[in-house]
Amino acid sequence: MKKYLLFVFGVWIMIVALKGDDETKFRIPKNWPKPVYEFNKNPLNKDKILLGRALFYDPVLSADSTISCTSCHLQYTAFTHVDHTLSHGINGRIGTRNAPALTNMAWGTLFMWDGAVNHLDMQPLAPISHPDEMGSNIDTVLFRLRRSSIYPSLFYKAFKDSAITGEHFLKAMSQFMLTIVSSNAKYDQVMRKEKGIAFTSQEANGYRLFRTYCESCHKEPLFTINDFRNNGLSVDTTLNDYGRIKITHDSKDSLCFKVPSLRNVEFSYPYMHDGRFATLQQVINHYTTSIQHSATLSPLLDKPIFLTANEKVDMVAFLLTLTDKEFLFNRAYSFPKEIFMSAPKE
Repeated sequence: MKKYLLFVFGVWIMIVALKGDDETKFRIPKNWPKPVYEFNKNPLNKDKILLGRALFYDPVLSADSTISCTSCHLQYTAFTHVDHTLSHGINGRIGTRNAPALTNMAWGTLFMWDGAVNHLDMQPLAPISHPDEMGSNIDTVLFRLRRSSIYPSLFYKAFKDSAITGEHFLKAMSQFMLTIVSSNAKYDQVMRKEKGIAFTSQEANGYRLFRTYCESCHKEPLFTINDFRNNGLSVDTTLNDYGRIKITHDSKDSLCFKVPSLRNVEFSYPYMHDGRFATLQQVINHYTTSIQHSATLSPLLDKPIFLTANEKVDMVAFLLTLTDKEFLFNRAYSFPKEIFMSAPKE
């Protein structure tokens, strides 16, 4: 695998050239770990990425053609939703969990709050088939795409094959999701020692506190460990959601949920698997005053965390440095007007 150097944002970053037939490359930010996604099995290609992007924004994936991926994963809010605590689907149905933010998915190993999906290529099947989300199935989706006025040509251009198959559909979806990379927040610029960029005294103290109390689960630079933890939340007696144990049936996984990335956390509220916290201040208060002790509680939370009011403010100040505005407004992730606006009416 060849490596190239590219000058981006004023610094040299390492590029891993994962070649598609159009030389599209996946760029690994400097000092980041190697992605776990196997690009050799689905090489990036600009036409496949564009196809996946169109599918991501198209409500045709849902049973009544009202819900698209972006209904719950809006770019401007870090690819999640902020207007309600739990996901909403077709016919006004309400799900059981808060929609997770989507970012840096090439480094993901297990997906969903409980890790029910073990490969990015399979991930879209979960919301498509969930009765309270899209309420459809892959056969119906493929039938509609084949009858579409735009997708046969898009699939042919992407895969050089006129057949619209489940494999091609899922690989195209992955291609777009793989490009959703956030790596240019103020935090990143400080770590790269960019000229004129530095933490304020508040941010620097917040970073120190973060590394003391938070980094064991929210490890830099991804700000997650891609694993599951019981973080001391009380059980919502309406939802009665016990997390990963539903998948593994292992008592050690009771009340364990996936540790989310904190990148762009300023915009990914509400927080936790059930969206119970509206603000970062409430999240911090949970860890300092509201931990519920149980047999599966993360050992790192056994000891109380004491923070002064000023330290809590400093912690929030640091978390705001994880906001990547270029990511939030990157047109490469936005609604593909060039596809839908020029398409003939169905």
